[in-house]
Amino acid sequence: MTARILDGKAFAAKLRAQVADAVVGLTKRGRPAPGLAVVLVGDDAASQVYVRNKVKATEGAGMRSIEHRLPADTTQDALLQLVASLNDDPTVDGILVQLPLPRHLDSAPVIAAISPAKDVDGLTIENVGRLAAGLPGLVPCTPLGCMLLLDAALGDLAGKRALVIGRSALVGRPIAQLLTQANATVTVAHSKTRDLAGEARRAEILVAAIGQADFVRGDWIAPGATVIDVGINRIVENGTARLVGDVAYDEALPVAGAITPVPGGVGPMTIACLLANTVVAAHRRHGDVAPRWSLKED
Repeated sequence: MTARILDGKAFAAKLRAQVADAVVGLTKRGRPAPGLAVVLVGDDAASQVYVRNKVKATEGAGMRSIEHRLPADTTQDALLQLVASLNDDPTVDGILVQLPLPRHLDSAPVIAAISPAKDVDGLTIENVGRLAAGLPGLVPCTPLGCMLLLDAALGDLAGKRALVIGRSALVGRPIAQLLTQANATVTVAHSKTRDLAGEARRAEILVAAIGQADFVRGDWIAPGATVIDVGINRIVENGTARLVGDVAYDEALPVAGAITPVPGGVGPMTIACLLANTVVAAHRRHGDVAPRWSLKED
């Protein structure tokens, strides 16, 4: 048996197409195209690439992209003032402050300053709390992308045994909450978990989000399990750098039922879900019913 490859690029393209259709639907009703404001502070090379990709994807979906590129010596007060102005701007539906910020800036008050209705990263305390309480809100993009991939691969998750390896506030915890809401039976594993390999072997769904290259070995995976690899780790072998996930992919491939590759799995879904969240925020701002996304085969 060879696992089905969950092609994140293809699924992300399908989601972006749905987003673009939703944008057209908004404009046909006389609504303005949704606007996504991205704030980049400093000249971090990786962040510049991420922002460039987000801007391209936003415009490709027919939405307005608003860029704010600030110098590395921007003060905390200046950044907070910009966020406040974006909160008050009626043409802006979503606000994303690209992380990490320069060291002299504290990201916590910046995130807290974003209006929860425009928090398309799903990081404000209100949106985190709404997710924990099972209430409607804006969900963090990477966990949302993982859930859409699982829905496409498996459909109904009710009763399935799921293991999330990693308990970060950005990925592990939100994914565990979303899986619980989908009626899966969820275990969250971490550095203190006893017999982690044994826990993994019992899982029908395994989500790896621990940030360690090739941490999950092939013999940890139950035959036929669906594996979502959130990790992106840069390693150097024989002088050549490449990206790998948290799962030993070549070992997992003949065992798993379905698996996301790295790169090209969860990563592309994250930006597509950012666009989706912006469209949802725009619908809610106008009092419209927000669209529901599905990547299942027609």
